[in-house]
Amino acid sequence: MSQKVVIMLNSVSELHNYIDKTQLTEELGGTLGYCHTHWFCHRTAIEDFAVKVKETAQVLQIFGTELAETELPSDVTATLGLTTMHTGKRDKMKNDISQTRRQGCSLLSCIQEPVSRNPGHQLNTDELDNQNTVERLLAQLNETEMAFDEFWNKHQLKVEQCLQLRYFEEDFREIKATLDNMTERFSIFTDVGNSSTHVGHIIRELYNFEERSQEALNRAEALTIQGDKLIKDNHYAEDSLFSKCNEMRGVCDNLVNGIKIKKELLNQSMDLHIRLEQALQWCDSGIYLLASQSVDKCQSQDGAEAALQEIERYLDTATGQKLEDLTNIRTKYGAILGDELMNHVLKTFQKQEAMEEMFEKRRVSLKKLAAKQTRPVQPVAPRPEGAPRSPILHSRTDHRKVYDPNSIHKANVTQINLLKKNRSLSKMEVNELSEGRKCSSSDDEENLGVLRSHVMNELIETERAYVEELLCVLEGYAAEMENPSMIPFIPVVLHKKKDVLFGNMTEIYDFHNRIFLRELENYIDCPELVGRCFLERMEDLQIYERYCRNKPRSESLWRQCSDCIFFQECQKKLEHKLGLDSYLLKPVQRITKYQLLLKELLKYSKNCEGAEDLQEALTAIVGILKAVNDSMHQIAITGYEGNLSELGKLLMQGSFNVWIDHKKGHAKVKDLARFKPMQRHLFLHEKALLFCKKREESGEGYDKAPSYSYKQSLHMTMVGITENVKGDNKKFEIWYNAREEVYIVQAATVEVKNVWVNEIRKVLTGQLEARRVSNQHLKLEHFPVAPLALPINTSPLWSPQKVRRPEIVIPDNHSISVTSSKKQEKGKGWTKMSHSLDIPEESNDGWSSADDQLNSSDCEEETNRKLLPGKYTVTADFGKPGGNELTARTGDLLHLVCEGQEARWLVRNLNTNKEGWVPATKLQTLLGDSSSSQSISSSESASASSTLSSSSSCTDHCTASGTSITDIKG
Repeated sequence: MSQKVVIMLNSVSELHNYIDKTQLTEELGGTLGYCHTHWFCHRTAIEDFAVKVKETAQVLQIFGTELAETELPSDVTATLGLTTMHTGKRDKMKNDISQTRRQGCSLLSCIQEPVSRNPGHQLNTDELDNQNTVERLLAQLNETEMAFDEFWNKHQLKVEQCLQLRYFEEDFREIKATLDNMTERFSIFTDVGNSSTHVGHIIRELYNFEERSQEALNRAEALTIQGDKLIKDNHYAEDSLFSKCNEMRGVCDNLVNGIKIKKELLNQSMDLHIRLEQALQWCDSGIYLLASQSVDKCQSQDGAEAALQEIERYLDTATGQKLEDLTNIRTKYGAILGDELMNHVLKTFQKQEAMEEMFEKRRVSLKKLAAKQTRPVQPVAPRPEGAPRSPILHSRTDHRKVYDPNSIHKANVTQINLLKKNRSLSKMEVNELSEGRKCSSSDDEENLGVLRSHVMNELIETERAYVEELLCVLEGYAAEMENPSMIPFIPVVLHKKKDVLFGNMTEIYDFHNRIFLRELENYIDCPELVGRCFLERMEDLQIYERYCRNKPRSESLWRQCSDCIFFQECQKKLEHKLGLDSYLLKPVQRITKYQLLLKELLKYSKNCEGAEDLQEALTAIVGILKAVNDSMHQIAITGYEGNLSELGKLLMQGSFNVWIDHKKGHAKVKDLARFKPMQRHLFLHEKALLFCKKREESGEGYDKAPSYSYKQSLHMTMVGITENVKGDNKKFEIWYNAREEVYIVQAATVEVKNVWVNEIRKVLTGQLEARRVSNQHLKLEHFPVAPLALPINTSPLWSPQKVRRPEIVIPDNHSISVTSSKKQEKGKGWTKMSHSLDIPEESNDGWSSADDQLNSSDCEEETNRKLLPGKYTVTADFGKPGGNELTARTGDLLHLVCEGQEARWLVRNLNTNKEGWVPATKLQTLLGDSSSSQSISSSESASASSTLSSSSSCTDHCTASGTSITDIKG
């Protein structure tokens, strides 16, 4: 084991003997530039830097592994989030690398500081080692950063491509959905139209559809170009992009080609329909030509030749209008010839052949007439002067003025008979005239058939146009109100008001498009039977009443926003010359058009099988129009506090002059009422009669329509009527509560008055029948009126002593009001009987003939029986027959018109239609007492028209129950 020598030195100088000064630091008297503190600091800093470089490399390695293992998201949002997160981490890494690099560069500067101060300074070995270590670590850090940047760039490119792919896929899904929707909407374009108008509408819709789809097609094209560019840029999802681009091109090509093919088919359909319509128009014009040729003019040779030339000229116009070959049509238009269109083509050919056959028959007849040789005049035996002239000349003269098939028929028969008697004429001429007579009759029927067909064609063509117009409004306006792109243009006042603006137009369109139009088309070959179609659908046509009731609200809303951009844009898209308000009026015009068309059909179908159905359908349509008109007036009533629907169905409405007479009113008021009529608009419901005052409103459109201010109403259970009022046959009475209030109503015409009287009579009759049914279970004594099953006493004699209960005398055509006061409770009989009589104007009173106050004591003192106006049966003969005086036989029916002076009555015998004045005593003998008089026969009773009104004060029972009975016998 070697031994170490330790030398103890006493001074620095001794140290210099052992170690060279160049190897000693300045503190030991040497020349070596070394500072241990610096060395220690540098060494510590180098070790820290080395650790930092190592940690940075490890973090970058971990982050790179994380990036490599990260799955790319499947949507744009997640991809954007991932990109943001990774970019944030990468930026943080780059900041850490930069800080580490700055740390290393700072350490290297410290190591090289002596050289910086003194370029001639030589670094010692340790300093050189430190410098090399730091430089090596910095190089390592740079290499790590470069590797990370390279990896990051690749990762960033992949993420960017992923984001591009997600954007592409998102646009692809959106455009694909739009194109699929377009394709689905295009699939409804299956109809090739049933007329040129219909085809034109479909073509316009197709062009509008193509215009709307062009934006989606342009977007699809741009997307495919973008996909091709991504593929060209070596996108990692090249296969997915390629398949999607091909799919997008396929969808676009299918839609574009489909539209192109559909255009070609519709153009073919338009061409075919134009040809069919031209052929039909040619046929109709030809039939009109045949119908317009006067039979009289054709009887002469010149007339026949002229008619023949006219026919020849018309047949020359067949080129370009007549359908020539069915096989050619099948070949040329086979792609669009469905069953319905093929039937239309076949019917056109059939009509064309039928028309040509008619022309050929007419040509043959005219050629025979034109080829007749004029025969010399044969001598005929002279005719007696008193003998009537032959009707031949008269008939010919008349035919020049008015064409009458019946007169032609009679004239031809007469002429044939004369020719048969005249042996100078041959049998051939007789046969020709017989054929002419048959031709004239058949031609007349053909003419009516042509006119019916034209009216039916007009009905169907206008129905098709009407359906198309409704569809335009619903698609071009109503549907656009829900289009998100159009909502900003809709004014605030129109929001959620589509049902107000359009009413139930959708319901009307569905009914006509799905049901009514198709059913009308089934009657195109038998127009005289179309009335059945209207009758079967009459209940469905009631939808127009609801539309018309909403029309004032619709027009008011329209006026508030008619100038808005929304309606202008919709009208521009539809290429309509008229505004929406004109199309909203179409349903009102259509229901009116049905009435006119049915009238025309009925005029040309008088002797046809369906004439009765046409008349009934016309009546029903008129009823709908009346109900619509009445409802339009009813909704204008203001001031009525109740619910108008509770009054029952509105039966009639109209304006009248009204006088009011109140029984309990002041005499001056009653007199004043006779001279100052009030203008009132009456509304007759099933349960009440409303009196309103008409007020004209200022404004435009429906605001200009009048409103009706409610004044009063009469409950129909308390109403009675008197049909005729003295002095004016346009007046009638409506009296209320046993004549406490009497309303004298004056109509504009007698016809209007009769209609109202009949309608009120129906209401009151219905009420009476309802009361009879409801009161069958009540006992007889509970009724203030005699049971209807008992015979009605028509005797003119009335004896209060024999009355056990109120008996009602009901003469023919009388209105009788019977009221009872409280005195009847004591059994003293009727207190007042008031008769409103339908009597001639020369009588004393037209509506009240007996207002005497009766009570039991007065009746007991009375010895003579009282006569009342009316119709009665004679029970004993009167007068001598053969003279001019009034006579009567047992069983005759007498009319007691009125009572004159000296107790004499003006009497008319309805059997002999004679009248005269008869003493009352003689009448008592002539008519007998009440017990022996006969009742009115069933026929007379059935024809009687009476009104019975019993007030609520008849008995305590009636007062308690509020019973009021109104009876009209019709």
